[in-house]
Amino acid sequence: MFERTRLVRLARFAAATAVLAAVLIPTTADAAPAVAPGDTVTMPVRDALAGLPVRAEDRTGYDRSKFRHWIDADKDGCNTRAEVLKAEAVVAPTQGARCALSGGEWYSPYDDRYIDGPRGLDIDHLVPLAEAWDSGAYAWTAKEREEYANDLGDDRALIAVSAASNRSKADQDPSTWLPPAEGYRCQYATDWVADKTRWGLSIDATEEAALSGELSRCPNVPITVTTAR
Repeated sequence: MFERTRLVRLARFAAATAVLAAVLIPTTADAAPAVAPGDTVTMPVRDALAGLPVRAEDRTGYDRSKFRHWIDADKDGCNTRAEVLKAEAVVAPTQGARCALSGGEWYSPYDDRYIDGPRGLDIDHLVPLAEAWDSGAYAWTAKEREEYANDLGDDRALIAVSAASNRSKADQDPSTWLPPAEGYRCQYATDWVADKTRWGLSIDATEEAALSGELSRCPNVPITVTTAR
């Protein structure tokens, strides 16, 4: 089983490494362009990290219910959770009435394992809802928080992983939790920076140190981000 392609998400990371070798991209943080919502930007991940504002976090007033999910944004009968499961299946599940999914198989990169059937999976917000709140979402409108919680516009934002790994992570940032599968950590840190860049979120000092340390051991790959706000 593990001999077949288990790089469902790592393939994107390898492709980005190839792009870095083929193109010239500014390598200083002050070269990062000013962006507006809906703009698409590409920059090395360490530059993107350097461009994130560093601020203390505050969880005052947080409640998970302030991020409405899972919704059926396109009214096709499948909510956000189901859409992610369908998109990330290694073996497609059977879809029944009211988008009930059965069978199928998924690869959980956090802990490097395959999972049969959707019941053993959680859909993880890469940057957890509580972390997003701490990092700026406390000031967003209810609609913006709903869009964040159901972000299907960037495939890094939501990820199907084993329930065990998701619950181990909970609402922690990379200063206190990284995927048990060490081979996925560069991808995880890179995607974390991309997600925070997409949503204009800040980082705190310990988070910055953890990400900087992790990314110093990783290729300085370019990330392409379409800003959500």
